[in-house]
Amino acid sequence: MAEIKKFPYAKEVKLPPELEGWEEMYPHHRLFTEEMEEWDNGHFWFQDKIHAPEPMYPLDDIFQEAWQIALSQYTTRVFCIPPAQGIAQRMLGCYMYITPVEPPPQEIIGEKAELFGKRVFYVFENYDNLWAKWLEKFQALGREMAAVKIPKELPKFVPDEDVFPYPKGTTEAYEIIESFNTIISQIFKAWQYHFEYLNLAYLAYLMFVDTARKLFPGIKESTIGKMVAGAEVSMFRPEEELCRLSRLAVAQPPVNEILKKEIPAEEKIRELKSTEAGRVWLEEMERIKDPWFYVSCGSGWYHYEGSWINKMDIPFSYMKSYVERLEKGEKIERSLTAISEERDRIVDEYRELIKSEDDKKSFDDAYKVVRTIYRYAEDHLFWVEHWLHTIWFEKIREFGEVLTKYGLLKQSDDIFLFNRFEVPMLLEDLATSWALGVNAPHRGTYWMKIAEKREKILEAAKKWIPVPALGVPPEEVSEPFTVMLWGITTEKVAEWIKGTAVETKDITEIKGFASSTGITEGPARVLKLLEDVVQLQPGEIMVAPCTNPSWAPVFTKIKAAVTDIGGLTSHAAIVSREYGLPAVTGTGIATSVIKTGDIIRVDGSTGTVTIIKRA
Repeated sequence: MAEIKKFPYAKEVKLPPELEGWEEMYPHHRLFTEEMEEWDNGHFWFQDKIHAPEPMYPLDDIFQEAWQIALSQYTTRVFCIPPAQGIAQRMLGCYMYITPVEPPPQEIIGEKAELFGKRVFYVFENYDNLWAKWLEKFQALGREMAAVKIPKELPKFVPDEDVFPYPKGTTEAYEIIESFNTIISQIFKAWQYHFEYLNLAYLAYLMFVDTARKLFPGIKESTIGKMVAGAEVSMFRPEEELCRLSRLAVAQPPVNEILKKEIPAEEKIRELKSTEAGRVWLEEMERIKDPWFYVSCGSGWYHYEGSWINKMDIPFSYMKSYVERLEKGEKIERSLTAISEERDRIVDEYRELIKSEDDKKSFDDAYKVVRTIYRYAEDHLFWVEHWLHTIWFEKIREFGEVLTKYGLLKQSDDIFLFNRFEVPMLLEDLATSWALGVNAPHRGTYWMKIAEKREKILEAAKKWIPVPALGVPPEEVSEPFTVMLWGITTEKVAEWIKGTAVETKDITEIKGFASSTGITEGPARVLKLLEDVVQLQPGEIMVAPCTNPSWAPVFTKIKAAVTDIGGLTSHAAIVSREYGLPAVTGTGIATSVIKTGDIIRVDGSTGTVTIIKRA
């Protein structure tokens, strides 16, 4: 068989006929187009399974648009990381592909280097104070978004108080358009804030990895990961609160018995309200719900995932499991003390191996920086992709409800089938028909047909398996963030090519990043969709395109994690280290090769996954 040296270019990809018209969902600048073909074909693109593992609803794409600008500008124009450029995005068949932009000319690298030194190390030295200021302004932005007023209806006639003693000057028709413009600006600002320090958190880890490899040749990736594990960060707080509520329930009968029942959360809450102990417990849950229940049931990237605050069956199902385990005498929390003690032991052992005082200082400086700023990766994640996105989705649904009420949409969530440039057209159509007077028509039939067509296309896209990459792979994948976050390396690309050249049933071993140490065997549970996480059973090994820290409650019952994509600083790697689970990330092909029920061995020390027995 001839060796495959490239993936297809975008225009060579054969799409299913059911996807016809998919490109109409997205703005022109989001697509592979003829005028950009030469530039696009000069770059290597890979599917972004971390941020966009599923087909992209047009309005959900706003987060991707926002991070493309924010991530890139902080690398290229703000903190000026010398060789790095931005990450470009394109849509193909409703899936998002990304590429690291080729490095700038050498003279630009030199200019950036001068700015990089003074700007980046200032942040490293002042991070604790800067984080406090960041959180204050971000929470203020979230409160502003929650306070945006969206008219519930357009009145038959404006009330007298809008006319006397002098006209108000605007009506609800203007205000609904203005409020949408406002919330769009706010989400872009949020993502500007999002990347204020995120690249630097990854950079600090990269610098520490580089220092450790120079001082300790042959050190394992999983050992370096253990050196930075054990962090008290916001992303783990929701799960910690569920653990605390579960312990309170066990201590307050009959709360524990109610939580164990196989009934919906709504019925459990009704029963809890009927007892004194239940009412006390509910008061405590209400106290912590904002912000700690504003956590996505999935990744935070898709409107249909929902959050604990509006899908209460999810946190209640976790608490049911916790109560049952507590009553058996099991421990339900991650052992932060044990993880921290293991971290300190490893760091001390390796530090003792350093002979030179200068080398010890280099190690100490790099370690201090990474331990200080690295937690930002998971701290900011909760506030942006979970807390704020929950607020955003709920506000957008308010627009959808108005459009549904006046017959422009069939249901409120259909608003997500239109991109951020199209929604203003729906709102203007509504405002215009109202302004024209009684019986003036709008174009609801037209919008509903578009929504229906797009829903069918997206359903078809879910059944299609997109190619993992596009174009000619570079001789060596070296862009630092591509390697550390997405886990895309020269070796991983070779694995992808192997996956296209060999029948998946013939593959018995796959390689990835040794992201969290340990060896274990068990049955695999392959999760192709985020909602499948509830199917995980105790003792199974989770295999997914990527994992998310919002799944933290299941990490105390699984044996290991394996992902298609993600490097040493991916969320899958971080959360596995925090729970002391073996993990292999960035395999490229795990979800295609492994089937649910296969018995597999995960070696988080070498980054190897072996299929021992097929289901």
